[in-house]
Amino acid sequence: QVRLVESGGGLVQAGDSLRLSCAASGRSFSDYAMGWVRQAPGKEREIVATMWSGGTTYYADSVKGRFTISRDNALNAVYLQMDNLKPEDTAVYYCAADRNPMTIATLRAYSGQGTQVTVSS
Repeated sequence: QVRLVESGGGLVQAGDSLRLSCAASGRSFSDYAMGWVRQAPGKEREIVATMWSGGTTYYADSVKGRFTISRDNALNAVYLQMDNLKPEDTAVYYCAADRNPMTIATLRAYSGQGTQVTVSS
């Protein structure tokens, strides 16, 4: 059974940092793009950051310079370091994996159950 399990969410104040982790099991994702997708109440789901299997990264404009995605293929894990958090970063954050990095935000391939990040002002 393939599973992606996120951890590390929580309630923080604006300006604080959080590190999200995603542990994958059931298959290797070394040849998949992995990333983080978020959805805030009443808003569309949006891609936050993606890392291609070859290491290329993509960040949403809203998080550039504040968030950093990394992955450890040996551990089958992906991480999201979030610094200088803002109230508008409040959302449920999903870990996702997809062979096609352009469709990772659809969560159609593999995704976790999500972890809540709440940033107070």
